[in-house]
Amino acid sequence: MAATHDDGPLRSNLDAATFVELHQSLASRAAAISSFVDQLMRFIRFFMEKGGTAKEAEEEIEIAIYEALANAVIHGNHENQEKQVHVACRCSMDGEVVISVRDEGEGFDSRVVPDPTEAQRLLLTHGRGLHLMKALMDEVSFEENGTVVRMRKRIKPLDRNRTYS
Repeated sequence: MAATHDDGPLRSNLDAATFVELHQSLASRAAAISSFVDQLMRFIRFFMEKGGTAKEAEEEIEIAIYEALANAVIHGNHENQEKQVHVACRCSMDGEVVISVRDEGEGFDSRVVPDPTEAQRLLLTHGRGLHLMKALMDEVSFEENGTVVRMRKRIKPLDRNRTYS
């Protein structure tokens, strides 16, 4: 669905960023995450390619989405297949991607999640999802008692005169 967004009377319609937004739900099954991420990334890539963005930004977004969905399915909904994970993805034509992931769980307090870079946690095989999302995205926030994660990435267009390897 394409729409024009206007922040109110202080912005003219010429300044409003055009965007497309996708809303989808995912059953709470860990096995369904990868194919869902692949589908969502096809949507995002379509709009990122319009601006000629770097592959690195695409990979960062993909990892962050995967981590957010895994947390929602596994920790939020406890893989209860009667519960859904709801995803909204907005791609603005000015180069911004905003993803919202909502689970139907009890929520959590992100401030009490242990730091995975502490020495005693370095060899653990889990517990890095929030850290990765925060490192890879420009903004990450947890809302509604931790049942919603919002992530934002500002995409920088490629310099057409520069060669990338």
